[in-house]
Amino acid sequence: MPLYDYVGMGADGATVDGRVDLPSEADVALRLQRDGLFVLRVTPADEGAVKRSVAASLFVRIFGASLGRRTALRHADLVDFTRKLSMMLGAAHDLDRALRYMMDVTTRKATRAVIGQIRDAVREGGTLADALGRHPESFSRLYVGLVRAGEAGGTLAAVMDELSRYLERQARQASEIRSAMVYPALLAVASCVATVFLLTEILPQFVTLFAENGARLPPLTRGVIAAGDFLKNDGLLILGVGLVAFVCGRVALRSVAVRRKMDGLLLRVPVLGAICTDVMAGRMTRTLGTLTGNGVALVQAVQMTLGVVENEAGKAALEKALAAAREGDGLAAPLAATGVFPRATTELLHLGEETARLSMLALKAADIHEEQARLATDRLVALLVPAITIVMGGIVALIVTALLMAMLSLNDLAA
Repeated sequence: MPLYDYVGMGADGATVDGRVDLPSEADVALRLQRDGLFVLRVTPADEGAVKRSVAASLFVRIFGASLGRRTALRHADLVDFTRKLSMMLGAAHDLDRALRYMMDVTTRKATRAVIGQIRDAVREGGTLADALGRHPESFSRLYVGLVRAGEAGGTLAAVMDELSRYLERQARQASEIRSAMVYPALLAVASCVATVFLLTEILPQFVTLFAENGARLPPLTRGVIAAGDFLKNDGLLILGVGLVAFVCGRVALRSVAVRRKMDGLLLRVPVLGAICTDVMAGRMTRTLGTLTGNGVALVQAVQMTLGVVENEAGKAALEKALAAAREGDGLAAPLAATGVFPRATTELLHLGEETARLSMLALKAADIHEEQARLATDRLVALLVPAITIVMGGIVALIVTALLMAMLSLNDLAA
């Protein structure tokens, strides 16, 4: 299908441009209108320019660091930037002085360069939201949208404080989950390495002894020896097949349809699916509550929330609810009809819509789901560690039993 460049304007007056792959200009205009944008311009893209742009983008991705390409802020830098800006604005300092202070105290060169560019844009008369919007690799649509709402309402300091707490909570939750899974992952890897070592290095030494004495080995011992021979002779083949399967899986997951189906299955996996559902629901409601609480309209808030929902099944459900919300049907009922998000989430959102306290109840739902995800993760780790230990102990006991049975057969032969 042909490519089209477009320029549109959102409800907040900000211009949005991009490139889409659709059959005609009319289809592009229809897509923009469905996304809540006023169409300013739609033109066919220059195919040669597209190819040059793709090639240039690939080149920059490979060699960008050595060419001094503008570097995105790391998440830790973004949290630090938001916290310090909130602190300076809360102390009644003007924006220029706050940005200059952050440039002075920032040690990372790339971060200082980004802040300097933001400060230059603000000093030229632009808004902070517009200046941040020039760095989409560092500041998400959600971040820019909240800043724009804060500037429009004269509550930028409060919004930055809310943003800093939002980012810190998000980083803390991700860190807790990663930290909790480190020990079970290391234990699983160590168990696999130990098992392979026993079967491929230790066991063959006994096989030679058994062969020299002409012992008739029990079936269990022969089975263990066969497993060791298979790993030793075809281990690289197994590794290669696993690597190919991994690469093919990654390629297949680039398809939205495939990933949506796999993500839907993931949400139905016992225990793990419940954790993923709570994490997804907590992130969605936290973002939605933060946005609506700072004056962002519901439709725009849901559009921004789509960017933080990583599960494709959850994103598809939210897109259906967004389409219904544009028609005036509310958000909670269409979201409940998809059956993807927990009932507790949709009930609280429904209550929030009825009582005009959507932001407060969305944040309450986020607190509930984040706590449930934390507790479920702790329980999973508490189960995984002894389970892995028991499985590893069982494998070692099986190998030792096979060797002892072979030793007994040698004694019988000697007798």
